[in-house]
Amino acid sequence: MKLLIAIVQDEDAGRLISGLLSEGFSATKLATTGGFLRSGNTTLLLGVEEDRCQRCLEIIEKIGKSRRQIAANPVTLSVGGEAMTSFPMEVTVGGATVFILNVEQFIKY
Repeated sequence: MKLLIAIVQDEDAGRLISGLLSEGFSATKLATTGGFLRSGNTTLLLGVEEDRCQRCLEIIEKIGKSRRQIAANPVTLSVGGEAMTSFPMEVTVGGATVFILNVEQFIKY
């Protein structure tokens, strides 16, 4: 058995959970925050049998695609004690980060 820890953007989480459930996978959803934009993420914990791991990863890859969007630059510059306003910049958002761990023991009560 494997433990997949999948971190996705909140915007993709609902579709991803639906896609996983429709294929018989179950997940524990955690609300998390992180990354360059400090935006909301969702972390999913999935216990997956080794022979189904590849199918689970295919679903995550299909739904958790990265994309470009315009965002406010979170960095404020100061020149001579005077704050300068930030300007919009194009950034890559979305995508998925997946950690795969071996599970030594699994108990369900």
